[in-house]
Amino acid sequence: MVDSQILDAAPTLPQLDAASVARGICRLFARNDIWCLTEMPLRNGRRADLMGIDPKGRIIIVEIKVSRSDLLGDGKWPDYLDFCDRFYWGLPPIIDRSPLDSEDYRPECCGVIVADSYDAEIVRPAPSHPLAAGRRRVEVERLARTALRRNLVGGDPHCAPWAHREDSA
Repeated sequence: MVDSQILDAAPTLPQLDAASVARGICRLFARNDIWCLTEMPLRNGRRADLMGIDPKGRIIIVEIKVSRSDLLGDGKWPDYLDFCDRFYWGLPPIIDRSPLDSEDYRPECCGVIVADSYDAEIVRPAPSHPLAAGRRRVEVERLARTALRRNLVGGDPHCAPWAHREDSA
């Protein structure tokens, strides 16, 4: 068999979507008493893929990338750093993580989590860059109010007309 035939016959790993990666990360976080929300709007107009709070009240943001082009084309990620104590990249196992070691991706302030739809592993811990106490209080309150709003609408869809405030909160 020629090399190209061998490559064509080789099994390929399925492409994971962002929801699958988020699920694995949420499971990892839950085991570590970190509770988070998906698609959390930030006050600067951005949306964090995952935003959560650890047992010590520190805010964690995870930016999920499921393809190399998505990772290399993301120029907005530094906008998240002002809203968290720790920042992680969340990636499926098949993506080459080497760009995250370059200076453009500031490895001194960003951790890396590799996840599939079942579980996740922190492959580079995120260093802590503590928010100012006032900023943390505001962000924790926004996160709590968003979680409460989503929970209430999930239990009583008749409250949905008022849930749009989440985007401007």
